[in-house]
Amino acid sequence: MGLWNFMKSAGRKLVGADDVPTAAVLQKEVADLGLDTKGAEIKVEGDKVVVSGGDMTQEEREKVILAVGNVEGVSSVEADTSDEPMFHEVKKGDTLWAIAEKTLGNGARYKEIFEANRPMLSDPDKIYPGQTLRIPKDA
Repeated sequence: MGLWNFMKSAGRKLVGADDVPTAAVLQKEVADLGLDTKGAEIKVEGDKVVVSGGDMTQEEREKVILAVGNVEGVSSVEADTSDEPMFHEVKKGDTLWAIAEKTLGNGARYKEIFEANRPMLSDPDKIYPGQTLRIPKDA
């Protein structure tokens, strides 16, 4: 099991201030994004989310980690992965171009990062500080 930290005060607001979303709320968020957990269980333990089981690919599992981790009130996600994901936390002033330069060596590859984070991202210009993004390894 790997453990990834998220900014608890950043992300989609699915519940009231200072509340931690329930497993049902997070499962609905994942489903609303069109992601299939393929039988994985989502549990909430305090402000930590645990994603276990299921028959997802590495890419699908990474997207589910981000879908539940980028929710306000979640501070970490624990999940089984077959390979160590490459994630990047957005800092103030970051753009996808700058992130692509830093992580992939070429800003023009920003579209690969955008595509790797769909459906969570709907516009390459709409990223925010504290958000965690998936950086594709096979790009």
